[in-house]
Amino acid sequence: MKVLIIGAGGREDAIMWKVKQNPKVEKVYKMTSNDIFEIRDFALNEKIDLTIVGSEELLVKGIVDEFKKVDLRIFGPNKEAAMLEGSKDFAKEFMKKHGISTASYESFTEKEKADEYIKKNGKYPIVIKASGLAAGKGVIIAENEKEALKAISDIMEDKAFGTAGDIVVIEEFLKGVEMSILSITDTNIILPFKSAKDHKKISEGEKGLNTGGMGVISPNPYHNEWVEKEFVEKILNPTLEGLKKDNMDFAGIIFFGLMITEDGVYLLEYNMRMGDPETQCLLPLMESDLVSVIDAALDKKLSETEIKWKDEHSCCVVAASLGYPEKYEKGKEITGIENVSEDTQVFLAGVKVENGKYYTNGGRVLNVVAQAKTREEAIEKVYRELEKISFEGKYLRKDIGKIY
Repeated sequence: MKVLIIGAGGREDAIMWKVKQNPKVEKVYKMTSNDIFEIRDFALNEKIDLTIVGSEELLVKGIVDEFKKVDLRIFGPNKEAAMLEGSKDFAKEFMKKHGISTASYESFTEKEKADEYIKKNGKYPIVIKASGLAAGKGVIIAENEKEALKAISDIMEDKAFGTAGDIVVIEEFLKGVEMSILSITDTNIILPFKSAKDHKKISEGEKGLNTGGMGVISPNPYHNEWVEKEFVEKILNPTLEGLKKDNMDFAGIIFFGLMITEDGVYLLEYNMRMGDPETQCLLPLMESDLVSVIDAALDKKLSETEIKWKDEHSCCVVAASLGYPEKYEKGKEITGIENVSEDTQVFLAGVKVENGKYYTNGGRVLNVVAQAKTREEAIEKVYRELEKISFEGKYLRKDIGKIY
């Protein structure tokens, strides 16, 4: 069988690593094009049996719909369902309509009205989000009126996140700890993966600018029976019912970004594809074959499927280019990857290979992932292995997995 993976980051590298473990897979292709029709034609010409989409942008553009028109087998949400990630305004409306536990909010298309709302608000901190896709960076937590008005101006006037900021969602701030739950659905059932805890901020102690993610641990140490019950009853089940009622029929991933507070679990956001770097952290824990699980979803047989997991902890740490998520240099040679232990995974993200040598080619350069019987052992192992890899300007957080 031939498999095509769309995207070029660490997530896609991890998906490829996992897909290759299936003995029926003879060839895996990776494409980074943003042209849906170019990708579709490649899949037709090469007689691709399964396409897995990493890119949220292509899902929102409707790549799944185009593939289905020519009977190509593709894993991911159709254009309408992808809007649960593509538009935070659309997602919040969906949550409100179907009684899903989430923070109260207001949406704005005009800067003046958003400013007016901020001036009347008086409650801080407050969360300000660009509604569209912003590569995980379009969320600002404002501590006072001045910061909130600046955020509105940056997003709506200065277009800090481009057209993603045409609509702004202003949301109540929820105090608690975050939890990520990736899941797979065929719209008849949602099967959750192991829980995870993402570290989004660039600096230690969860400070500084938002990034696409600097590291992850799984399982999330705050995930207990009460949290699971709250999640299933107030978020997962009503999400599934909402998909059915709104006729969003698809086979794909639903990523639940959650906040655990003292008085309940709330949904912060949906992602409609595998998270990055959560995927890198979780796939090594998955005992089940990923291709078989995806096939079951596409064949509407997920209810007959059990996903098996290793009874271990996993830790993923991102090595980034100095200056990320703002300005950084590329083209620095990377050495030492071959010295990393065989029981540890290295997933390449912003990397270019030339004449057999590795060079930095992005903000988040690579991910090192390790598993062990305890969280502490997994963390210690991953940092030990990271010391073996070098490149000029290598930056990483030293506190991934620390519980604040």
